[in-house]
Amino acid sequence: MPIREIIICLLAGYAFGNIPNGYLYAKAHGIDIYKEGSGNPGSTNILRTLGKKAGITVLLMDIAKCMLPIFFMVLFFKPENEDIKSLILMTTGIGAILGHNFPCIPKVKGGKGVACTGALLIALSPLYTLCLLLFFILVVLITGYVSLGSMLAITVFFLSVVFFGKTSLLFPFSGAVYLPMCALSFLLMAMLIFQHRGNIKRLLNGTENRFGKKKKETGKEKELL
Repeated sequence: MPIREIIICLLAGYAFGNIPNGYLYAKAHGIDIYKEGSGNPGSTNILRTLGKKAGITVLLMDIAKCMLPIFFMVLFFKPENEDIKSLILMTTGIGAILGHNFPCIPKVKGGKGVACTGALLIALSPLYTLCLLLFFILVVLITGYVSLGSMLAITVFFLSVVFFGKTSLLFPFSGAVYLPMCALSFLLMAMLIFQHRGNIKRLLNGTENRFGKKKKETGKEKELL
């Protein structure tokens, strides 16, 4: 895949990723989400502040801002095979996640990229992502930690690419793009785990919030998405 196409995909994804869905949605309802709850514009804080309908809406909007640039880049470049298409999906999706996590718009706060990462995996391999979602749900049900489920799920994805990326058993690409897909998958995993560094500290000292349990207001609560 030429460098020019990689740059275009990254920039297109990054541009879409900068759209502050949570902030705009809350603002439309007369709320400055940066001053509510954890202060994070992710769908979890939206859910806690404005309710389930709002949280689901913002979640879908965050998924869309990763899906849309992927759709447009595939339409624009018209990849001749699944290998090239998979590279376009990954580079565009990673661009969107970077835009979501590290926006360049002044005074806009980033999130953790969980929804965007999920959207990218759905675009890459829907059936595999469904299995990964079930694994995520199982981890959350057993441990009660959503952050742990997210990190373990993306780690399983990376390992799946490493061990099965040459076989086309789980993914649409072939061994011809095995090395770049491994590198991109590692980057995807590294970004999500890095954004959960605060959660990792709380998991280690036993103060991480469990799913379904209310957390004491500290003003510094970390967000999932």
